[in-house]
Amino acid sequence: MAAAAAAGAASAELVIGWCIFGLLLLAILAFCWIYVRKYQSQRESEVVSTITAIFSLAIALITSALLPVDIFLVSYMKNQNGTFKDWANANVSRQIEDTVLYGYYTLYSVILFCVFFWIPFVYFYYEEKDDDDTGKCTQIKTALKYTLGFVMICALLLLVGAFVPLNVPNNKNSTEWEKVKFLFQELGSSHGLAALSFSISSLTLIGMLAAITYTAYGMSALPLNLIKGTRSAAYERLENTEDIEEVEQHIQTIKSKSKDGRPLPIRDRRALKQFEERLRTLRKRERHLEFIENSWWTKFCGALRPLKIIWGVFFILVALLFVVSLFLSNLDKALHSAGIDSGFIIFGANLSNPLNMLLPLLQTVFPLDYILITIIIMYFIFTSMAGIRNIGIWFFWIRLYKIRRGRTRPQALLFLCMILLLIVLHTSYMIYSLAPQYVMYGSQNYLIESNITYDDHKGNSTLSVPKRCDADAPEDQCTVTRTYLFLHKFWFFSAAYYFGNWAFLGVFVIGLIVSCCKGKKSVIEGVDEDDSDLSDDEPSIYSV
Repeated sequence: MAAAAAAGAASAELVIGWCIFGLLLLAILAFCWIYVRKYQSQRESEVVSTITAIFSLAIALITSALLPVDIFLVSYMKNQNGTFKDWANANVSRQIEDTVLYGYYTLYSVILFCVFFWIPFVYFYYEEKDDDDTGKCTQIKTALKYTLGFVMICALLLLVGAFVPLNVPNNKNSTEWEKVKFLFQELGSSHGLAALSFSISSLTLIGMLAAITYTAYGMSALPLNLIKGTRSAAYERLENTEDIEEVEQHIQTIKSKSKDGRPLPIRDRRALKQFEERLRTLRKRERHLEFIENSWWTKFCGALRPLKIIWGVFFILVALLFVVSLFLSNLDKALHSAGIDSGFIIFGANLSNPLNMLLPLLQTVFPLDYILITIIIMYFIFTSMAGIRNIGIWFFWIRLYKIRRGRTRPQALLFLCMILLLIVLHTSYMIYSLAPQYVMYGSQNYLIESNITYDDHKGNSTLSVPKRCDADAPEDQCTVTRTYLFLHKFWFFSAAYYFGNWAFLGVFVIGLIVSCCKGKKSVIEGVDEDDSDLSDDEPSIYSV
């Protein structure tokens, strides 16, 4: 009866956990809808691109939300004293692990479909749509032709991942055919895990580059921009009026040279054209400044200025916490890891960092660790978005798109969600870097034999004491999360992530210096530049 009651209580808590996960899914969908609608262009919005952006971003966030579920399930199967719970026998444990593994299979397969087929197809479809002479059938054919290249890359990654030998045949004198048979046996025994893991790790590697570029800079730019604020609209309008008068005077001076009917020299005509373009930009800027200066939203934002400063200070403290934790974790790997051939795996935590100590403590009170992981992921999303908005989307030295609230084109929106999807994929490894023991084993303990000597009787006795699970723990005593298996299937990806973390820290420091040296942003930043995404119509009040 007691065992049945314990099993019933455990099932009830698992049901509650999955219900919370379901509510989180609804919250993720609502967030993605609001997020995409906030940035998409009101003039050029397209239904298919909007749905694609929302769906791809939601899939990435749902995949990240599976991380704390995975950690919770492996931790919940064991008691704090290191013993397995009564209901957690071998079959139940395997069933739970397989459920999480199949969840990752499904979500990662959908991510591959989005990255290598659907998002490229929708992007090229709308690129062809810009040509008015092109019919729908031609647009679809051209989009499929370009998308085929991405499909071939995906197939190549899956093949390479499937046949990369993680183990070698025991017999060194094996023939070539025996080696090929061994590779197929390895593929069958892993059920495609290696192929999928290699493809996802490749995308995560690209996400690491995006995180180094955008997230590291955004972690410094976002809080400092909140603290410094923007320039006064009235002061900017006064400066703009003076610039208009100066440009008009230059135009009048050049035109006065042709009053007697003589044609202007080529140099003067070129200068006149530049001044007239500059005048149009300044007058556009004048309209935007006048609108923003008189809008109620500007007054409302001014009243919230103290709150923005508080948020900025909070965000910079959180950024410093992450940077210190990441630095200590990487330093621990540099000093105590098994080396580059193992992917810098560490056996136990020799240098503790704040997050690695905080997360196991919060896990004892469900779902506090779940909430903290969600906050970390959302923090990475917001800082990445701040970095993308400040830097823009570039192809080497060519600027492709700008990201503006309410003025982002469908193609730029797809690029944005693709970058965010890859960055969110990389957050799983970032969280592992911040708290490696937590991501690998959660709060699991296992029993070790300890010898105790009694002075009175001059004898020894053996006592089983619990110890936190680490890489030295026996496989049958500690269950590794499925997330860790995906992250560390290939040692060379782990080694690349390790060096990427050092680059992340370096870019953060550089971004912090640059953000400190830069002055306040313009209240209408971007209007004074050649911005094809900017409308001449009345601006949105939420763009400030």
